[in-house]
Amino acid sequence: MTRMTVAQALVRFLSVQYVERDGVRERFFAGCLGIFGHGNVAGLGEALYASRDEFPYIPGRNEQALVHIAAGYARQRDRLGAYAVTTSIGPGATNLVTGAALATINRLPVLLLPGDTFATRAPHPVLQQLEVEHDGTVSVNDALRPVSRYFDRVVRPEQLVPAALEAMRVLTDPAQTGAVTLALPQDVQAEVVEVPEAFLEPRTWLIQRQPPAPEGLARAIELIRCAQRPLIVAGGGVVYSRACEALRALVAATGIPVGETHAGRGALPSDHVGALGAIGATGTAAANRLAREADLVIGIGTRWSDFTTASKTAFQDDGVRFVNVNVCSFDAAKHAGLQLVGDARVTLDALRSALSGHTADPAWTARAESERATWADEVARVVSLPAPDAPLTQASVIGAVNDAAGETGVVVQAAGSLPGDLHKLWVARDPAGKGYHVEYGFSCMGYEIPGGIGVKLAAPEREVYVLVGDGSYLMSPGELATAVALRARIVLVLVQNHGYASIGALSRSVGGAGFGTHHRVDDAGAPVLDDAEGDALAAPADALPIDLAANVESLGIPVTRAHTREELTAALAAARTADGPVAVHVEVDRFHTVGGYESWWDVPVAAVSERPEVVAARARYEDERAAQRAYLRPA
Repeated sequence: MTRMTVAQALVRFLSVQYVERDGVRERFFAGCLGIFGHGNVAGLGEALYASRDEFPYIPGRNEQALVHIAAGYARQRDRLGAYAVTTSIGPGATNLVTGAALATINRLPVLLLPGDTFATRAPHPVLQQLEVEHDGTVSVNDALRPVSRYFDRVVRPEQLVPAALEAMRVLTDPAQTGAVTLALPQDVQAEVVEVPEAFLEPRTWLIQRQPPAPEGLARAIELIRCAQRPLIVAGGGVVYSRACEALRALVAATGIPVGETHAGRGALPSDHVGALGAIGATGTAAANRLAREADLVIGIGTRWSDFTTASKTAFQDDGVRFVNVNVCSFDAAKHAGLQLVGDARVTLDALRSALSGHTADPAWTARAESERATWADEVARVVSLPAPDAPLTQASVIGAVNDAAGETGVVVQAAGSLPGDLHKLWVARDPAGKGYHVEYGFSCMGYEIPGGIGVKLAAPEREVYVLVGDGSYLMSPGELATAVALRARIVLVLVQNHGYASIGALSRSVGGAGFGTHHRVDDAGAPVLDDAEGDALAAPADALPIDLAANVESLGIPVTRAHTREELTAALAAARTADGPVAVHVEVDRFHTVGGYESWWDVPVAAVSERPEVVAARARYEDERAAQRAYLRPA
């Protein structure tokens, strides 16, 4: 037995946790991110200081953003690596909630270590303590329960060992991983515990590749062989399982085309003959046209969000059936699908072996190849340079960043209109599927900069391009100071359109005139709340007098103001030689949008309104909603 504080024992335990998959053993925790306050500085703060060589500590500026850094790191590491995040009790702890929701929804391992109120209750009520009249056990940390995969409050030193082991069980479980919270009362952190030596020894958690059940595999083979128009939908599980090569092999052998979710984008390189690109509400014309006619849909590692199914309008064949390959039985059962609960790579290899000699209808495969080629021409058209006297478009900015990223660069994005445009327009070149990093499970504004830092920490050899609109930038610019401190060479591309362009466009589509989405003022100094006559300028004269480029510079980051595609391309090229973070500021045309390409997203329109624009939008909504359906046909 070793005598140490609870905090010391926890940090020592975390520093010797390993994971192993496919015979490769790796350290699981890269260290701890955090901000200290009275609830964690004396306990965890002392322990982290003592172990700083074995368990690095990185101070941050915003607790939510620190969870985003950890999530970006975990995703880039295919969930085989993680960070812990520590905060004080109070606002530091509640700031974790949004980040925890993002990690859990995206199933990314993050360990949260918020301080908590005194277990002894001797000095109650303490600073920042929430008092609940009917429950003396509640603290603000209980807000983390619904957004955590596992939650525990260690109120006695003896509880540390089982709590830590349970935390690791969940963090390393491919099906159940997400945010794990161990709430640590500030007095318990500093108390002595007798720790068994075995608890402090290196421990390896085996990440096993579960094969599908033989009877389920046999049924899937039968369905695929009988299908006339099969379609694969590749989700994030393909990338996390490192199954991109197995997917390519299956497609090459069978000719079954592939559409991709946001998390699965890039599972096939865009120049692959079977790659239809994005599918669903933000999908390509190629993928959405084939989805409409598919009679068998094979979902691999997808949780079937409403964007993937275009709010259940994407798949229109009357007899369409689903086969779902997923490590999580909850997702495998969706759409009344045949459940193939298992690892994506193992299952893809098994399908390819069992389907030896079988190919999809040549006419269907040829149709997919033709649609893919037509779509590639459309992408080239959309991202091309605007007219010489016109402002840059968001699509042309994406094209320039795509070219700069090449095969190994990583684009990071999360919210606004950029995710939809990126999903459609990004040309995936990385054969491992790691060049496209758009957080669209939670689509959290403010994720982009800290997420990009996390990606860079996980893959320092890659160029990381953080695309962020002005609305998202204003949510969480503080971690740029962290990037400067770490000398993390991320390339921030700040897209300025003076408001919330995505919701502005959505507002116009439902008859709302862009209400409440502008960052502008009129001549009297009052806010401009809706679209104005002649709105088509990148930098309207009535824009708020806010210089975001100067704001970035004030945080210690050099900025290039690019006004043309040539200036943008030159700035991106120069960024490759920087020794720390750099930024490019570019104005774009707020009202230039990329098309919907035969897709729909269910956004209810007011059923009663005095505005004719809303009445017309409601009529369109009723027509489009008629295509919505439940997928109930058993496989």
